[in-house]
Amino acid sequence: MQLKDNAFLITGAASGLGAATAERIVAAGGRVVLCDLSEAVESHAARLGEAARAVRGDVTREDDMQAAVEAAVALGGGEEGERGLAGVIHCAGVVSVAKLLDREGNPADLDAYARTVQINLVGTFNVMRLAAAAMSRNAPGEDGERGVIINTASVAAFDGQVGQCAYSASKAGVVGMSLPAARELSRHGIRVMAIAPGVFETPMMSDIPEDAVASLSASIPFPKRLGKPDEYARLAEQIVTNPMLNGEVIRLDGGIRMS
Repeated sequence: MQLKDNAFLITGAASGLGAATAERIVAAGGRVVLCDLSEAVESHAARLGEAARAVRGDVTREDDMQAAVEAAVALGGGEEGERGLAGVIHCAGVVSVAKLLDREGNPADLDAYARTVQINLVGTFNVMRLAAAAMSRNAPGEDGERGVIINTASVAAFDGQVGQCAYSASKAGVVGMSLPAARELSRHGIRVMAIAPGVFETPMMSDIPEDAVASLSASIPFPKRLGKPDEYARLAEQIVTNPMLNGEVIRLDGGIRMS
């Protein structure tokens, strides 16, 4: 599958990894539907021009994501027997930090844990199932391929730190869905992959003090810096265009192992 002349849905597209991926796809001649809760998604889509559309939406809500999928199908052509939605790159998610017990020995808030899992894991499943339903109706391309799904996990799925029970569990769930989803959707010609980024220059990192960022950078074997959103986008492009990438999770982290 190529980016050129195909339509993709990108969640979490107002900034960071999603925004960079949208820019790369449009630069390669593709079309994108940018989905995000933030109103900034509309201005970002406007900057990308006629090849981009914006849809405000919550990844945990069926109606919102169905509307985003339908917008992408329409942008891709969408007529029966033709290609509508070619792929989804799911970047939406939240980071949460909370210890099981605070300094006074009080237990962590259960609602906060559930919210993280709802957004990061249930939201991923929601987007994946609706996108797969749309892509299954595409006319098959080379090798019978109808679409590709790229989910975003995290190195925290493998190397979760203190205070990351909710975040690590939610991202481990994304990892755990990748292979069974790829196996199931293979009969429809749909590939499923996941990217597990390390520490990247995204808005999620904006509140971290400079000395903490320097410490994180020093802990990365090479290169000793935070990842750049376009490096995520470049890997997403490779996954889209390489049909043998399927059912796998790729760490994109400069070799870091969290402790």
